[in-house]
Amino acid sequence: MLKQYPAVVHKESKTDYGVSFPDFPGCVTAGSTPEEAYELAGEALQLHVDGMLEDGEAIPAATALTEVVQGLPKSKALVAFMVPVQLPGRAKRVDVTLDENLLAEVDRAASEHGMSRSGLLAEGARRVLRDLRPTAPAPAGGRSRGAQTTRGKQAKRPKRRAAG
Repeated sequence: MLKQYPAVVHKESKTDYGVSFPDFPGCVTAGSTPEEAYELAGEALQLHVDGMLEDGEAIPAATALTEVVQGLPKSKALVAFMVPVQLPGRAKRVDVTLDENLLAEVDRAASEHGMSRSGLLAEGARRVLRDLRPTAPAPAGGRSRGAQTTRGKQAKRPKRRAAG
């Protein structure tokens, strides 16, 4: 399910354009241009939300953009905009065919980690899909900022795996 959350662009003298998210304190990113900051905002928010979901945290309701815009003069922010983020939908039962030895490994790993078979397969699918997402080209000058959150270290773009 795709949901939209407000983001706010800030700029102090001698700094990059920073983006923060009122509904996700600690989730920030920055770009050397407003366009770059806008492009990195989606990645930063998705990484932050994915981390919250992995940690079992609840995802907050989105603040209305009009409410955020009304607060812009007080915050000295330049602009507010909406950023899409992918949230999980409801579970759907499906039939899949797997090699019996692979299925035994899945069941063993799920049991060892206190997960269900479905939970382990879903988490594996999420990780593969995350790794397969195309990455944005590095900004001019070759620097890539990634997304900084208070959830831990700087989030990095996933590396592409070599085919074959």
